[in-house]
Amino acid sequence: MPDRTTPSKSPSPYRSAFAALAGTSIEWYDFYAFATAAALVFDDVFFPSDMPTALKTIASFATFAVGFLLRPLGGIVFGHIGDRVGRKKTLVITLLMMGIASFAIGLLPTYGQVGALAPILLITLRLVQGIAIGGEWGGAVLIAVENAPKGRATFFGSFAQLGSSVGALLSTGAFSLMNLFGSEAFHSWGWRVPFLASSVLVVIGLVVRTKLEDSPVMEDIHAEPGKSGASRLPVTEVLQKDWKTVLVGVFALATATGGYYVVTSYLLSYGTDELHLSESMLLNGLSLAAFLELVVTPFLSLLGDRIGAHRVVVAGLAGVVLLSLPQFIVMGTGSVFLIYLTMLAMRLVMSALYGPIAAILADGFAPHVRYTGISLSYQVCNMVFAGFAPVTAVWLSSLAGGAYWPPAVALMAVSVIGIWCTLRLRTYHRLRVAGETSPESRVAVPAGA
Repeated sequence: MPDRTTPSKSPSPYRSAFAALAGTSIEWYDFYAFATAAALVFDDVFFPSDMPTALKTIASFATFAVGFLLRPLGGIVFGHIGDRVGRKKTLVITLLMMGIASFAIGLLPTYGQVGALAPILLITLRLVQGIAIGGEWGGAVLIAVENAPKGRATFFGSFAQLGSSVGALLSTGAFSLMNLFGSEAFHSWGWRVPFLASSVLVVIGLVVRTKLEDSPVMEDIHAEPGKSGASRLPVTEVLQKDWKTVLVGVFALATATGGYYVVTSYLLSYGTDELHLSESMLLNGLSLAAFLELVVTPFLSLLGDRIGAHRVVVAGLAGVVLLSLPQFIVMGTGSVFLIYLTMLAMRLVMSALYGPIAAILADGFAPHVRYTGISLSYQVCNMVFAGFAPVTAVWLSSLAGGAYWPPAVALMAVSVIGIWCTLRLRTYHRLRVAGETSPESRVAVPAGA
């Protein structure tokens, strides 16, 4: 049987990594555009002007949250297709779905034009986005990881993760550019431009993905119907045999997903609504932080291949615990230097826990159910933690009279739990490896993991 870590018929590892990066960048650009717009303009555009400010903010973030409800469904549906048919087909479909939904959001009428139909249409398109992104992440990760050379799975898997920082950088950059036209123009038409512009990126992504060969793992799966061949119902097998891995994976990912939106979307809302800080200043800071994440993630993931991906993730989670309170404390000073400094420091430690997690999760599941397994962990986590993180943060803050500390303390608690769960993932991985009857069918184990 060919070694799946160095397949003879596969595209080069770098080509596969670039394809994963290109697709996830576009997907996340669309996703973060919605998150940014929800924080800045959706409350005024899609809801009645006479609603209380806090209620409009919660309603706006709720439209962001509903997309996460269908992400597990997207993971199950596209995980099934990806495990049985192939990774490539799912990646083309999800990219098209995300792109069409985002373009349509840029064309939606406002509440003042069509009343309650406006938020209904917004929520409908958000649900389509949720299904698409639910199937996107797992396939992009596996295209990169399953073509990685031996001992480099963490590094190459991080390219799919880089799509998050590239997408965030493009999104915040686009909104910062539109903000230059002034507040009135931005709120009337400027916010639509980033959504409409995504159509250009989608065309580029489709060209890259349609030319990509599928993962060589699929050849081996279909060649072994009696051993590790395609599962008839991957989700059933995962829930029966690997439910502990899924559950622990959910909590290991909580800070990387939900915590991210606390220090981006909620931070943006808190800074503008409670502290009346400049939108442009905060957007520029988030753009700098996204650029830092883009630069350091590959190096931190390469470090994971050398010393162990789990160690890098645990260090990142510990950094989040230490920086959660200072991140919000310095907002009250109004100092641009201190605000940017803590933004950069927080994104640095979050890069350490987000970049290597792709390879860690991939190592937790057998190849023939891997797409479904990692998608369930990631998307259930997003549904539970990420989707409702901004809403929960606003609610916790409102209970304390607008104070920042309840969301910050909640982020610290989730990160402590994440440290324990990451260590449990290492244990489950070792147990699976010890019981693996066909060692060559595994993705290369990151050195030191």
